[in-house]
Amino acid sequence: MNFELLQAAADSNQWSAIFPEIALGLLALALLVFEIVLPKALHKSIPAISIVGQLTLLVCLLFSFNAPYVGTETFNGLLHHTRDGQFLRVFFLLCSIFVSLIATVSLAKQKVPRIEFHHLVLVVSAAMMLLAQSNHFVMLFVALETITVGFYILVSYFRANPLTLEAGLKYLIMGALSSGLLLFGIVLLYGVAGNPLLPDHTVAGMSFPELQKFLAANPHNFLASLGILLVLSGVAFKIGAFPFQIWIPDVYQGAPTPVTAFLAVASKAAGFAVLVTLVTSAFAPYAYLTVPVLTLMAGATLIFGNIAALTQHNVKRLIGLSGVSHAGFLLLGVVAAMSNPSALGAVYFYLFVYLIASFAVFGVMAHVSGANDAEQELDHYSGLAKSHPFLALVLAIGLGSLAGIPPLAGFIGKLFIFIAAFQAGLYPLLAIAVIGVVISIFYYFGWIKAAFFDTWRAPLLEGETDDRPQPTAVQWPLGLALGALAVFTVVLGFYQGCLGDWFLNR
Repeated sequence: MNFELLQAAADSNQWSAIFPEIALGLLALALLVFEIVLPKALHKSIPAISIVGQLTLLVCLLFSFNAPYVGTETFNGLLHHTRDGQFLRVFFLLCSIFVSLIATVSLAKQKVPRIEFHHLVLVVSAAMMLLAQSNHFVMLFVALETITVGFYILVSYFRANPLTLEAGLKYLIMGALSSGLLLFGIVLLYGVAGNPLLPDHTVAGMSFPELQKFLAANPHNFLASLGILLVLSGVAFKIGAFPFQIWIPDVYQGAPTPVTAFLAVASKAAGFAVLVTLVTSAFAPYAYLTVPVLTLMAGATLIFGNIAALTQHNVKRLIGLSGVSHAGFLLLGVVAAMSNPSALGAVYFYLFVYLIASFAVFGVMAHVSGANDAEQELDHYSGLAKSHPFLALVLAIGLGSLAGIPPLAGFIGKLFIFIAAFQAGLYPLLAIAVIGVVISIFYYFGWIKAAFFDTWRAPLLEGETDDRPQPTAVQWPLGLALGALAVFTVVLGFYQGCLGDWFLNR
């Protein structure tokens, strides 16, 4: 009998369904092998091999977007493959490609190992793909911890910088606390679901569909409610939502610029992928609890993120706190989706436009930053439009999109979220979000002003030199990518076409 169960479980192991994740893992191992077998003179080409491999995988993934396994469960219910999961696979692969490109600029300014950095980026990206398709708490926790452990290393990668080490320590504490809350909540849910005295109890309480059935049969259970709150708290750490955002500016400032970009875009998207899966499936019967909690969290996140960003002069801290406000906008969409499922399309569209605008900004930051990556001030962008007009233009387009200025793609993303919130009747939260947009224009345009106009500086005394870092020359691979991001941000603002149709009519 046991052999038959093992055979049935093995039959559900459809390895072709996780081909992208396997390919990224093999590519990550290949980078380490190349470092061993290739002469040192050729080591500089290994990051290029990583980028080309990822681009090849991206093409393959796009061609297999509607593969036969989409809509099915594999690996004995651990994974559930959906079209949303396919989109998130493409999303995380794009993030990995852009992080790898930005790293070629940032790592060149530091005396640190380079191949290991690209290896970790690939492993973390593969784990994010699995996380977005998880259908079981065991799969979710293993994938999430793989991501977190990878970021422990990446955040403190520039280990000679004290601020980087501080960021690594703070991220370690944040990660440990969030994992503890998440695991405690999972244990409570698993324990209460297995209680034989309760209706529809199940020994498979870690499976999302089975847990959903149990919660539907046992509304208002105290232990289940407590478990749900603890799980949501653990996820809130990952997305940087209030009140779990307190160390985000410190982590974003100390982390290397490519890692800050990875955290701001991919890690946030992974957290929202988990949140959407939980609140729309496993925790759906407890909407009376999750809706008010997430509503309060969204409002507080919007208020804190925008107001705290107003006083920032370090651009990495500014982008960290503005990322908190973007988490608030996304939470607004998630709350709307709990009563209007079509709002999920607005959430995914917002994530996509956030990706292209954010990486455009981070690409410019990588060029402007000096050897001390943590010290990136608004003053460093003074007169950027004169010395490097291409970088200034890309920066203006990216920041304008993040601020939600028409006719850029970020405006359309916010508009879709606002329409979904209006249809769901979330009028107070919508008012807070509109005020947040107005506030964000101030600090985003302060950055643009610094780039296009010379800020006031005291005249240099005799013998003094300008200590601001000088932007590095733009190499064609990253320059091409930044140009494409800027163009796509503008075009998508005017015309969403089939892409907008896919998001809104999923």
